[in-house]
Amino acid sequence: MNRWLTILSALAVFAVSFLTTRSTREPDANLVSTFSIVAVDLENGDVGVAVQSKFPNVRPVVPWAEAGVGAVATQSFANVSYGPKGLTLMRNGATAEEALRILIANDSARDVRQVGIVDARGNAASWTGLECFDWAGGRAGSASGGKGVVVTGKGYAAQGNILVGKETVEAMATTFENTQGSLADRLVAALVAGGKAGGDRRGEQSAALLVKRAGAGYDGTTDDYIDISIYDHPTPLKELERLYNLHKLFFFRSDPKNVIVIDPTICRELQTILGTKEYKGMLFYDGPINGVFDAKTKKALQDFMGWENYDVRIRDDDKIDKEVLEDIRKNFADWKAKRT
Repeated sequence: MNRWLTILSALAVFAVSFLTTRSTREPDANLVSTFSIVAVDLENGDVGVAVQSKFPNVRPVVPWAEAGVGAVATQSFANVSYGPKGLTLMRNGATAEEALRILIANDSARDVRQVGIVDARGNAASWTGLECFDWAGGRAGSASGGKGVVVTGKGYAAQGNILVGKETVEAMATTFENTQGSLADRLVAALVAGGKAGGDRRGEQSAALLVKRAGAGYDGTTDDYIDISIYDHPTPLKELERLYNLHKLFFFRSDPKNVIVIDPTICRELQTILGTKEYKGMLFYDGPINGVFDAKTKKALQDFMGWENYDVRIRDDDKIDKEVLEDIRKNFADWKAKRT
């Protein structure tokens, strides 16, 4: 009883807002035809959303997430308030299904809405309104459904509207379940698989990836683990993959398995790069090319890594990330090739 009182109290806080923002299907309503997946990693608490749409700048409309709470994807003729209100309900104790049912019960235009919700405990739910354009439907865990029903399951919810067919949603679900790696890895793989299975039958335009993790922001003061947006692009899914790989390099901390000792061969290579003033217009290292990773070489490498934005990978020992080393090598080789 206390739990429901808490949920109902949270609902009462913004009940007036619901009543004043109810809408009907009007010609100028924002049709966010899209496919998306919301999911949670119960082991480390990651929550996130991946989305692609034939609609520009999908990021501020569809995906919403909060560490320790859950994630929401609101689409079709999107009611953007489903995002913050859904998170508020779950923050106050509602499950994903309970939050979803409260949202659509208080929206007279529920039949043109589509939404997927997952909470931090792994409960997932998906809704597709009766008037969403075909093909439209969703899947939550192992349960699938079409229009006019709340589908519930565990771990994730995948949904889409104006799709070539249900194959898009099924491909997202199957790929998410079978992909190894982090939640973000699985979300990106699922979204790409959905696109290859047909995707939005009007084509591609924008995409976004939003993942929250407690204390995982750039400097550890926020939960903003990943926030990538492709506003307008001919191939947004390919661009999302490219930007995700960039984000991992420049924002993810070192993986101990990918850290190697700077041996004499690697050291001489780095000393050569750091001592080439023409490369960056700045001389980072002016000592001998002798393969000795001394204090001067280490300081030069740290300065160079800060210059090149590898901030979170800077180390105070005699080791380096393989990913960083490979990127340094590639960039230097590309620069030399252009000079010749």
